[in-house]
Amino acid sequence: MLPRCAISVCHVFVLVLCLSSAEDFDWTKNDHGSFYYGTFPAGFSWGAGSSAYQTEGAWDKDGKGLSIWDVFSHKKGKIQQNDTGDSSCEGYYKIKDDVGLMKELKLNHYRFSISWPRLIPTGIKSDHINEKGIQYYNELIDHLLENKITPIVTLYHWDLPQFLQERYGGWQNISMVNHFNEFANLCFERFGNRIKYWMTFNNPWSVAVEGYETGEHAPGLRLRGTGAYKVAHHIIKAHAKVWHTYDTQWRAKQKGMVGISLSGDWGEPVDITNQKDIEAAERYVQFYLGWFATPIFHGDYPQVMKDFIGRKSVQQGLGTSRLPSFSPQEKSYIKGTCDFLGVGHFTTRYITQKNHPSARSSSSYFTDRDLAELVDPRWPDPGSEWLYSVPWGFRRLLNFVKSQYGNPMIYVTENGVSEKMLCTELCDDWRIQYFKDYTNEMLKAIKDGVNVKGYTAWSLLDKFEWDEGYSERFGLYYVDFRNKNKPRYPKASVQFYKRIISSNGFPNQREVENWRRKAVETCSTSNQLLAAEEQRSTAANILRLIHDPLTSHMEMVTEIVVPTVCTLSILLSAVFLMFLLRRRN
Repeated sequence: MLPRCAISVCHVFVLVLCLSSAEDFDWTKNDHGSFYYGTFPAGFSWGAGSSAYQTEGAWDKDGKGLSIWDVFSHKKGKIQQNDTGDSSCEGYYKIKDDVGLMKELKLNHYRFSISWPRLIPTGIKSDHINEKGIQYYNELIDHLLENKITPIVTLYHWDLPQFLQERYGGWQNISMVNHFNEFANLCFERFGNRIKYWMTFNNPWSVAVEGYETGEHAPGLRLRGTGAYKVAHHIIKAHAKVWHTYDTQWRAKQKGMVGISLSGDWGEPVDITNQKDIEAAERYVQFYLGWFATPIFHGDYPQVMKDFIGRKSVQQGLGTSRLPSFSPQEKSYIKGTCDFLGVGHFTTRYITQKNHPSARSSSSYFTDRDLAELVDPRWPDPGSEWLYSVPWGFRRLLNFVKSQYGNPMIYVTENGVSEKMLCTELCDDWRIQYFKDYTNEMLKAIKDGVNVKGYTAWSLLDKFEWDEGYSERFGLYYVDFRNKNKPRYPKASVQFYKRIISSNGFPNQREVENWRRKAVETCSTSNQLLAAEEQRSTAANILRLIHDPLTSHMEMVTEIVVPTVCTLSILLSAVFLMFLLRRRN
């Protein structure tokens, strides 16, 4: 028998090992390096993704109930140009067409979400199950499998049934945990014999912060300093309950896995030799990805969140922290509820220390972090105002996940870039560059030992982009939203991504450069087809406007010029028509 002192030393040694395994990320080492030519491991899975509200359309068809996004997008002023997802890509009616696009791309997997109100209109299972919704997802899943494409399913991609929001206050209410579990259990029951990869939530950070803190997203609540933390607390509990339901009732017979998709921008210290900047950068990542990942992998919130929010709560005269706490039983229940981790990543920020006042009136998730976000003006930013192309940040984030959470199995669930421009350009050279650079940084991370098993390009199609409406496009395929048939046209990035998939990586410099050249050549033909189609559509609009003298000039410019390919003939037609209308008036 070992002496008591020896046992204590062993315990301390084990504790140090456990702590160091979660703290060995080297913030001072940032090796950008050169492009790496090589291939991904055998069996690596390549895919593309979407979500229900963004692509399905059919918002009130076949028994579907209202979602919070149906209601939010119908409120004037909430969405860019008052767009809605009512019809979007009409994916509900285009299963075979879209699976055909995936097959052409040679995708290994397709990530999509199931609309809760399409299956359970009120969100309460005992009220009613919509069998037509079940039928739609059965058809989609079966058609994917027939074409040897693995379905990866997200249970919640932001479209909460409106009834639950109105009756209970949505995710602010603990009752959502049981209602969501019943919905998930229905999905396991009806689809689980064919689905091997489930994700409970997509990017719960956005649900909490943009839905209940800033109000930019549905349900549009601005509960500064409290709402996001309460919502996240319930989401984490809901995730854990669904994982346990699958584990105890379905895993043995269905042999699938349940994970969660967490999004995280990377935060890089402005000065990697400055300890305060390093601490601020770590806070940035912990308040983002770690907010959800740390409870799921370790049982509780990041210590830095508990410290900062707790201290500020005391300074504000509050009796308890604005960050809720888990009981010992809840910590044990939540810890380890992740068979694989979905990681969504788009961009990076430079981070530096910045103290924010602790006044109760100014409390918010953002001021709780005591930091400032900066960008390098040299970073490319072709699309969304928040999305800069910083490929090396992706490798850094993946290595951080490896060091913090015990190198879990990772599937990259979202990665892509948008365009935001008045003119449509199918020769999306910037997206080719983005995919090339980001997937290469992922390959470097795999060489570093990160356990990445698959990659999901975001997104398959242009689609409804939440509060930005249709003003931003992330798709590999362009969708003509003005045409009621919503035709799809391949962008150049389709051909380039297809080559990456076929080669399972980057064979050599000459071949990769050749892919790019051929992709741009191919897209020129698609551009001509789209231009011809849009000119026909423009001519029809011109005739309609000529016969409707009450239509304003601004409406004419918006409908004719903005969404089209910016060809000279279209612009001249619009200007000439404005001149004629002015003379008539």
